[in-house]
Amino acid sequence: MPMKYTVVVAEDEELLLNNLVQKIQKADGEFEVIGQAQTGSQAYEIIQKSNPDVVITDIRMPVMDGITLLTKVREQFPLTKFVITSGFSDFEYARSAIALKVTDYLLKPVDPEELSNVLLKIKKEFQITKASYEEVFHNDTARMTPPQIAALLKDFLVENYAQDVNLNLIANIMNYSPSYLTKIFCQVYEQTPSKYITNLRISHAQRMLLHNPELSIREIGEMVGYHDQGYFSRIFKKQTGLSPFEFRGNAS
Repeated sequence: MPMKYTVVVAEDEELLLNNLVQKIQKADGEFEVIGQAQTGSQAYEIIQKSNPDVVITDIRMPVMDGITLLTKVREQFPLTKFVITSGFSDFEYARSAIALKVTDYLLKPVDPEELSNVLLKIKKEFQITKASYEEVFHNDTARMTPPQIAALLKDFLVENYAQDVNLNLIANIMNYSPSYLTKIFCQVYEQTPSKYITNLRISHAQRMLLHNPELSIREIGEMVGYHDQGYFSRIFKKQTGLSPFEFRGNAS
């Protein structure tokens, strides 16, 4: 059974929204639109609840624009693939989102062939990641108990905390829903896998800030899995109450 990749689409004009959803469904049956929004804030609420694989959003959205939406979602769901749509006059503005790891940009009205190419590109990226996970989370997991599954996932996170870990793909390999895999993990370790990864990253970052003065804050962030220094600093302060710079200064 082919894997389904979930999609949330955000577009403020209803006709364009419906048209884009239809084009996605025609382009590739493995992509399933699970949410539609006409404002950025509405899209954000849907994404928080559904954690989709892909978000396709217009750059100009009421209440919350596409760049703000992307930035907020990146902080919670760093592995979500983003595709930005825009009119010709906004195209250069849309390209400024390249620093936020946007997968691609589509000029409106969206060309069906260009959309198909973008979805194929996204699917190939997911398939490469899935193939690497299958070496660890193979079919033998079907005979494991829930605590054994949780322990296997925990060991994987410990070894790969600095990498991007896609829990949706891991759950799919095990024939679980992401919510059920999270539930199993929480029952054993009393925290979500995402929270566990964050704790690992910040713990390693603290150790390097204390014992590796030759490393810059940017370098330490990259070594523990955060490729944007500003994002690393925000997460670090949220976890510890101090910025990385303050933490290192207090220890000296």
